[in-house]
Amino acid sequence: MRPVDLAREHGLSTQAIRNYEDAGILPAAERTEHGYRTYRALHAQALRAFLALVPGHGHQTATSIMQAVNRGAAEEALRVIDESHGQLLDDRRVLQAVEAALVDLAPVPSVPSVPSVPSVPSVPEERGEVFIGPLARRLGLRPATLRKWENAGLVRPRRDPQTGYRVYSAADVRDVRLAHQLRRGGYLLEQIAPLIDQVRNAGGIAPLESTLRDWQGRLSARGRAMLTGAAELDEYLRLCDR
Repeated sequence: MRPVDLAREHGLSTQAIRNYEDAGILPAAERTEHGYRTYRALHAQALRAFLALVPGHGHQTATSIMQAVNRGAAEEALRVIDESHGQLLDDRRVLQAVEAALVDLAPVPSVPSVPSVPSVPSVPEERGEVFIGPLARRLGLRPATLRKWENAGLVRPRRDPQTGYRVYSAADVRDVRLAHQLRRGGYLLEQIAPLIDQVRNAGGIAPLESTLRDWQGRLSARGRAMLTGAAELDEYLRLCDR
């Protein structure tokens, strides 16, 4: 086959075929006496395998897999695949933890405010506002932990204009409880922060239901794509063994 023959099956340009070969995604082409590239069934299957791997593993990981196979390092390719499957499993666990955390987030009960004393004024209990100390005690956390979460952007309490104390609104308490659930599941602050922003921007938890469904759908599609890629890669490995 000529480069154009290999490219036409997948709607690619001949330059893309040459780029894939130069990148090690395809094995080296044979050359005619005039220096033109020619490809065989092995090259066609390598291209099918790569294009099938991309939707499930991403372009960079699919490239690493094919490069390893083409230099005879099949075990390294399998390790890269295992790591990619592990990442998918981690993503599923994050989604499950988020769903569990959202289910557990019942309406925020009124939290007793700090007793009104000259040095520590109270906040309006009817608005669901609370100072850092009572909130930390209620959740079994240290105030330092809540301050750390604030620095990471997980929660944004306002400051009392007279004392400078942190005042947590009902929405802030919701964010803290969600972060607390995810942290108990072992997830990092940088993994939690984007979700908190989404809850905050959506104005509550209910609008996130469609987002969670879409998230689940993407993970399922990714898993199915990995199966398709594995089948094409297995056929390519069979041809390589021959």
